[in-house]
Amino acid sequence: MDNDLKKTKKNSWGFNSLQIGVLLFVIVMLFVFSDSNIKKRIDSDIEIRSLKKQIEFYRNKIEADKTKLYELQSDKDNLEKFARENYLMKKENEEVFVID
Repeated sequence: MDNDLKKTKKNSWGFNSLQIGVLLFVIVMLFVFSDSNIKKRIDSDIEIRSLKKQIEFYRNKIEADKTKLYELQSDKDNLEKFARENYLMKKENEEVFVID
């Protein structure tokens, strides 16, 4: 009789130890081996953070480029300076010396 009580003894939630073990096993299997497992979730979060940093970098770059473009379009002297510095352009009867 004492042996029968041990087999049917349940905890406060009404589960015996075998049921709890199976439940824990199923939960672990769901989190580790499913399509939305923990490792994939962490990898996705890391990739999202990286992409957000890239988005911020390119937004700042776009703003800087827009400012530079406006300066080049609005002032002929700035355009001439830009062409001389980046494309080694020169005026007629002018010599350019490139120093590295």
